[in-house]
Amino acid sequence: MKKLLFALLLAPVLAYAAGGELHLDHAPDRTGNNVALQHGAKLFVTYCLSCHSASFMRYNRLQGIGLTDKQIVDGYMYTADKVGEPMTIAMRRDDAKQWFGVPPPDLSLEARARASELGSGADWLYTYLRSFYRDDSRPTGWNNVVFPNVAMPHALWQLQGEQVLGADGKLKLVKPGQLSPAKYDADVADLVGYLQYMGEPAAQTRERLGIYVLLFLSGFLVLAYALKREFWKDIH
Repeated sequence: MKKLLFALLLAPVLAYAAGGELHLDHAPDRTGNNVALQHGAKLFVTYCLSCHSASFMRYNRLQGIGLTDKQIVDGYMYTADKVGEPMTIAMRRDDAKQWFGVPPPDLSLEARARASELGSGADWLYTYLRSFYRDDSRPTGWNNVVFPNVAMPHALWQLQGEQVLGADGKLKLVKPGQLSPAKYDADVADLVGYLQYMGEPAAQTRERLGIYVLLFLSGFLVLAYALKREFWKDIH
């Protein structure tokens, strides 16, 4: 069952890849940029968390991007009472299936799950969130170039505006949103950066410790070599 579900999720990507039609834009790197990640977290709890849970992520892990408990409670907690609670939603899966046809997936590991030979999970999400267009044939009124016939409506349409898909296969903005195209792209990059962080909050700490370990081993190698030469100097 799990293999079947995974295959269905990847079907649109594999189909496009086979035809050579899918192009993923490179997502700007927000690693270590706490201001951008805080903004991305704000976008997530405002526009995504009403439908998508992040049950493997606790609110207090936002401390890792420079937020205090008070800032988390005051500005990011809309669906929980305690800062140690996970980012869950109130919407029931049965209701979600009835409304959207399929329950919205948990986004805790979405950035990691979308990685493929076509690009990183961040690239996929960055392109996907910028590729919605109006399609009256769809129940939600929206479709997506990266994920054809997606059940999800365009949650960020007020920010981006409305795009249409031309006969040449290119997207065209026909109704501007609250943000300019450049600002919308930057906001999406912040949101994707946060989704990456959420997939592995300890990544920066792990990488930093890895550098320290390599430096220690390098210094130890020098000392070990000097000790070896001292032990063997009379033999050689």
